[in-house]
Amino acid sequence: MTQQARTANDFVADWIAHNAAFHPAKMATLDLASGRRRSYAQLHERVARVAGFLRARGVGPGDRVAVLAMNSTDMLDIQFAAWRLGAAYLPINFRLTPAEIAYIVGDAGPALFIVDTAFPETVAAFADNAAVGAMVAMDGLGGDTAFERGVAAAEPVWAMVDQPRETLCMLMYSSGTTGRPKGVTFTHEMMVYAVMNTAPAMGSGNAMVGFSAMPLFHIGGLMAFSVSALYYGGSTVIMRHFDPGETLRAISDPALGITHLLFVPAMYNALQSAPEQPGADFSRIVTALAGAETVPTALVDWWMARGLMVQEVYGMTETCGGISVIPKSALPARVGSAGHLFPHVRGKVVRPDGAPAGVDEPGELWVSGGNVTPAYWQRPDANADSFRDGWLRTGDIVRIDAQGFLYIEDRMKDMYISGGENIYPAEVENVLYTHDGIAEVAVIGVPDSRWGETGCAVVVPRNGATLTRDHLVAHCEGRLAHYKHPAHVHLMDALPRNATGKVLKYQLREEVTRVLDLR
Repeated sequence: MTQQARTANDFVADWIAHNAAFHPAKMATLDLASGRRRSYAQLHERVARVAGFLRARGVGPGDRVAVLAMNSTDMLDIQFAAWRLGAAYLPINFRLTPAEIAYIVGDAGPALFIVDTAFPETVAAFADNAAVGAMVAMDGLGGDTAFERGVAAAEPVWAMVDQPRETLCMLMYSSGTTGRPKGVTFTHEMMVYAVMNTAPAMGSGNAMVGFSAMPLFHIGGLMAFSVSALYYGGSTVIMRHFDPGETLRAISDPALGITHLLFVPAMYNALQSAPEQPGADFSRIVTALAGAETVPTALVDWWMARGLMVQEVYGMTETCGGISVIPKSALPARVGSAGHLFPHVRGKVVRPDGAPAGVDEPGELWVSGGNVTPAYWQRPDANADSFRDGWLRTGDIVRIDAQGFLYIEDRMKDMYISGGENIYPAEVENVLYTHDGIAEVAVIGVPDSRWGETGCAVVVPRNGATLTRDHLVAHCEGRLAHYKHPAHVHLMDALPRNATGKVLKYQLREEVTRVLDLR
């Protein structure tokens, strides 16, 4: 096979140009905030003009294009335009501090930094930053900005440059909760394997209408279901920021016809409490995923009783999104499982000594496959820690039963040891979530002079419920072994979460240890 036959242009082609050729009039993207709706033919032209604008600003093969913005279809336009030029797309979490953003920008060295006018302090902070090749403002709404003026005046770029499928096409930075953020590298090959994985398990195809309310700087928000829809010739509906009522109205709107969605558990909880929930229509939903953190079985049960089958999906940034999902056919019998690995993913469960774990034995999940990142960006230390002979160490404790169903026990760093026993907070949280008085709960390990560590349940009461340790221990009786019962209870008005709704347990450990004086 010649090298020419292995170019990304031949292997993945230009997704937008391909779909514009086959169904030009079909809706590709809809931006709810601005009302901008584009067919594939219109999206092809839009991407061509954005690519022309990027090229005019000096972007070329091998460069990075950074974007810090609220959700909009502009983010997808920029992503595909960067790919057309052989450049890499770098979406940045807009909730980071200027210092955190400065680290990412300094590490990635983007040729162009496009910033939403919703963040004027960021524009001011980086106006003279030497690590940034150039800065451009946009508003994500199609308004009169330097970005839109430049795009309108640009000479279109209609064809993708030839590039090997191993070419870097995206960078995403981890949250950095355990140190400096790590840049996860993505290749064109990874993206294709990731979207191909979704077809058999999630019903992805050209009839799908994906809904994206999660941040598009997050791999879950980007892949499920916006980029994957555009690969298959489907449609994607973008919400600028998550609003429970507006989300339920969008899902219920037959004119939109939304079929695929992904929310984190906190978003499902918000939908559950919204006044619009009882009248919402989920009849057109083909796939409703929950992921990004442990999915309580009580949540799945609640929605299933109301006709929405929520499927737990498991994945991470390093795997370009999901790598397993629970099949609908396994529900409700297998609620609590993350299902089976996708077809282009290999996985194995490994003991601490490196030996293979047995059936139903907890161990660390190692994965490999075409969708798995080849390396972290400029981080040989992280690469040495995370990769072993072509396998990525996920840092997640899992078990696989005799039927091949995957169960996520917890993050390795969240597990704690009490009196020599390993305790997985997710197991305790699942039991506590069945208590009617608990709206949210996170279990963490805290220091204990006798046992080394004990559990603390950090609880958000529901509707002013009175909760004490005695209440929670009584609820756990008969459901959990005694050593798993929480030794402490700490009440809060809300759990600290990151931009995607994941509970920030490291913050809880710091606060609870200080408040309870457990140092």
